[in-house]
Order: sequence, then structure tokens, then C-alpha cells
Amino acid sequence: MSFEGFPVAALDFYDDLEVDNTKAFWEEHRHVYDAAVKQPMTALMAELADEFVPDGESAKIFRPFRDVRFSNDKTPYKTHQGAFVPVAPATGYYVQVGAPGVRTGVGFYHATPARLASFREAVDHETFGTGLQHIVARLEGRGWTVGGDAVKTAPRGWSADHPRIDLLRHRTLTLGRDHGFEPYVHTAELLEHVREDWCAGRTFLDWILTHVRG
Repeated sequence: MSFEGFPVAALDFYDDLEVDNTKAFWEEHRHVYDAAVKQPMTALMAELADEFVPDGESAKIFRPFRDVRFSNDKTPYKTHQGAFVPVAPATGYYVQVGAPGVRTGVGFYHATPARLASFREAVDHETFGTGLQHIVARLEGRGWTVGGDAVKTAPRGWSADHPRIDLLRHRTLTLGRDHGFEPYVHTAELLEHVREDWCAGRTFLDWILTHVRG
């Protein structure tokens, strides 16, 4: 099955799910999810696998069910469908479709204390940290946005006037780009946009692979 884009029905499905996030709605519209969301996402990952999935890894299409065990929000279903290609622990390429449209990204989405410490050590390094600043700035200049979990003030042991304090605050760091409702998200052309974004984000992931240990 070749990738032909996400049909309008995929976005409509998530629009409706945000209003009626219930088991009854899901069961009545499961066929829409399967045909308009899951099958296209599976096809998209298959098209990208040879280029981006490292040996020994596999693309992960996330389950549509939320883990509500420790959440005050007990709605049972995610309001987007994501897929992830790992290149290191909790680090890799990402794409999702939901009511706001399509979004791509790269990043590290969780860090053990050892990996976080090595990340901050590399950011502190004048050469390595400046290199990451340039990578992030270049992607921001192309319309990407910086995300991830960050502390509000300087992390313990670091000065608030550090030249790269904005990066040092991060406990996770992601870079994402919105494609929204562009007409091409409903066509095979979206494949090339995802490929271009992931190629552009590869320099960031290479930096992580080089400098983040543990």
C-alpha cells in the first residue's frame, strides 16, 4: 500500500473526537480511524523506513488509547495519531496527524539523569554548545519551533547568565514544524515534506548521538 496522504476524514475524525471522546463514539467510528488514520500512517512509515529507521530498530505507531492511570483527565483516547522512529533512547524522528493537521519533529523526549547531565555538559562546552545553538537557530529560521520540558529558572549548578541558559534549562528538547491544513497533507506530496523535515532535523539528532551519553 503506497502513501497517498491523510484524507480529510482523518482531520474530521479528530475534530469530532475532541468533542465526544467516549467509547461509544470510538466504536461507532473505528472504521474511520482504521481507514483514514492508521492505514495512511502505516504506509507513510513504510515509505520512510529504508532511509530513516536504523538497523535493529523499527518505526513505532503509537496506540490511540491514553494511559489515564495517573491523570486527572480520564478521556480514553488520544486526539492525535503519532509515529516515532528511534535513533537512541527516547530520541528520534516524529510525525503526527490530528485536528490541527500534520506536524513533524525531532528531539529527545526523555532523559535519564546521566543523559541529562551529559547533555548539559555538552551545551556548556563552548564549541559543542555553540554548534547546537547554530543548529537550533537555523531550524527556527526555517519555521521550526523549539519545545520540550524545561525548568523556569536556571537548573541547579548553572548560572542564570550563562550564554546558553535557554538550552541548559531543557530536560527534554524537541524541534517541530507545523504543516497544518496545507492541501498537500491530503496527497502523496506530504511524504516529501516529511522526508525533507526529517533530513533537516538529522543534524540535531546527530549532535545528540555524538554528545549525549549514558
